Amino acid sequence: MTAAMADSRIIPDRGEFIDALRVLRRGHVLVRVSDVSGGCMLDGAPVYTAHRAMLAYGLLSEFDNPQGFPSVKYYRLSERGRAFAERACDSWQRRPLLERLAVRLTG
Repeated sequence: MTAAMADSRIIPDRGEFIDALRVLRRGHVLVRVSDVSGGCMLDGAPVYTAHRAMLAYGLLSEFDNPQGFPSVKYYRLSERGRAFAERACDSWQRRPLLERLAVRLTG
């Protein structure tokens, strides 16, 4: 693995990451309108960093949305992503409340 690839797999905001997984598990679609930070939307909220790690780990699959805009990309959880999201969300819920709060405050 190259240094650039290793850097792209770091999860800078674990709270946002787990929130995005939870929403995607409910069947929502991640919409990527640009490559800049905040260029992704999920359930009406911006996703700043989680999408990069999800793509790097193969947790998202792009799909064709014939009713969408041509230059916009649409993503759903991949099969691998669904299995991972199930485990990650269950693990997150088992963590003590203060630990989850600390992760949200520190990233």
